[in-house]
Amino acid sequence: MLQNVSATRMEMIQLRRRVGLAARGHRLLSEKRDEISRQLVQIARTLQDLRKKVEHELLETTRRFMMARATMEPEHIRAAMEVPTKKFSLAISQAAIMSVKVPRLAKEIDGDIMCYGFATTSGELDIALRALERAFDSLIELAESEKKAQLLAVELQTTRRRVNVLEHVVIPEIKDTIRYINSKLGEAERDNISRLMIIADIIRG
Repeated sequence: MLQNVSATRMEMIQLRRRVGLAARGHRLLSEKRDEISRQLVQIARTLQDLRKKVEHELLETTRRFMMARATMEPEHIRAAMEVPTKKFSLAISQAAIMSVKVPRLAKEIDGDIMCYGFATTSGELDIALRALERAFDSLIELAESEKKAQLLAVELQTTRRRVNVLEHVVIPEIKDTIRYINSKLGEAERDNISRLMIIADIIRG
């Protein structure tokens, strides 16, 4: 029950408005909690497959680089990789899911990853570099999904706490206070009726 309240009808009207607002807030937050939970379930379903895909592509890239290294002279590998002509940058924008700002990642690439002549290099090096390009796409998608899941999980915890506070603390306290005021007003009304009856009896006597 709320402390230091006046047992008046005006106070009771204000408390009824507050409990109505709290109930609407509880409903909206519950809907938000349920939608965030649904989004997290969807992301979780894709994350496992994404991780497997990234692991497979990185393993394949590593295997191809090892094969290229086995078929090329070390100085030829160093010469081929020494002067990169492909520039990679990451563009980060934001989207909103249930008022939660989540990142959108997009790669920006300029140039060709194969920046060497083919006289002293093997085809395995070409395949390895192309595999690395594909792995970048999957890595970006995985990073975006994992960050999205992390941010939504934090928001879900916060929303759950707010729902619980409204449901188990705020709304029950306001309702208890309304019942208390009702009781006090009822007592006051009975006292008034008793006094009026006494006065009426005195007047009739």
